[in-house]
Amino acid sequence: MKRVIYTFLIIFIAAGAFAQSSTDSVKTTTDSVKVKRKRIRVTFGNDVAKTNKSEPDTVYHASKAPGFSFGLTFTRFDIGLTALNDNGSFTLSPVNQVLNYRSWRTSYIGFDVLQIGYRFSSSFRIYAAGGFDWTNIRLRKSGTFLRDAPVLTFVPDNVNYDVNRLSATYIRVPLSFDFRTHDDADGRRFHIVVGPELGVLIGSRIKQKSGQNGDLKLGGDYHFTKFRYGAVARVGYGAIGLFAKYYANNMFDNSPAQDGLRQFAFGLSVGW
Repeated sequence: MKRVIYTFLIIFIAAGAFAQSSTDSVKTTTDSVKVKRKRIRVTFGNDVAKTNKSEPDTVYHASKAPGFSFGLTFTRFDIGLTALNDNGSFTLSPVNQVLNYRSWRTSYIGFDVLQIGYRFSSSFRIYAAGGFDWTNIRLRKSGTFLRDAPVLTFVPDNVNYDVNRLSATYIRVPLSFDFRTHDDADGRRFHIVVGPELGVLIGSRIKQKSGQNGDLKLGGDYHFTKFRYGAVARVGYGAIGLFAKYYANNMFDNSPAQDGLRQFAFGLSVGW
């Protein structure tokens, strides 16, 4: 999975670099004395390109018409960190110390594969998308969570784990309001995106790796909430940006000790 993620990340970065290098078009005209180069600039909306009498620009005014869009996609590839918020604090309470985690290894990864939207103008659109995300909590304590237990139950042990990870996979459905500037001279624009996001649990598991027990993957019910909801914000330029997500309901269901424990994620987003 990591190789696939890195491959897509390299592809997006390479595509952004190619787009930058091919944005400006140059038109060449020839007379009997010399070759004269003329720059073509494209403006959007109400932008007006300045002209120079000695070096006139050919100016096109283009504004995308309103309309619907629908189709498969691979975009908003998010890779970042997850933090657990315990009743308003990022310090876990004593009862939740069983979830004590390694901050720089507790990750969030996701992307969208389907999108439907409506563009009101070149500067504003609304879209709903469908995709997947993974939350991976790297546990500090030696022990394991019991699968299919009545409540979230941690059993300590003396195993020296190289990896002890509690994970959940969700279908994510964001509804986004995308405010965009006009294209700049490089053909790129700034984005500010906000909106709600829903999630439906499709699986959870424990992954462990140790010298004593080898590799173990135990899928089952670890009481991750079956349905989650929250808010998302994104800020970006071109194809690269930052994201932040906060889920407003409990991270775990039917587990009173974890009441008020919520998820916050943030990091890098590629593809807009």
